[in-house]
Amino acid sequence: MTSELQREALAVLAEVWAMSPDVRFGQLVAHLGFLGEAHLGRGLGYLDDDEIVAILYRHKAELLARLEGAPTAALGQTREAASLSGSPAGQINN
Repeated sequence: MTSELQREALAVLAEVWAMSPDVRFGQLVAHLGFLGEAHLGRGLGYLDDDEIVAILYRHKAELLARLEGAPTAALGQTREAASLSGSPAGQINN
């Protein structure tokens, strides 16, 4: 992981965690692992760094939608640079 990608991952992780103050850190990490399995078919330990960052952005978008009352099905992804398994940048296949 490049230092720029590391900084980005940690920054988004902090944002996501701050948006869920009742969630313990272990719960958040477990949930990110679940999202990796659900969307990419691999557990957290097997995801590439850019895929983890994209999962973080997806989760952040879902949390924002809940806070704003928007339906999650209408969410667009917010990360331009991450591409997951050949998907268009910022998109995660279900």
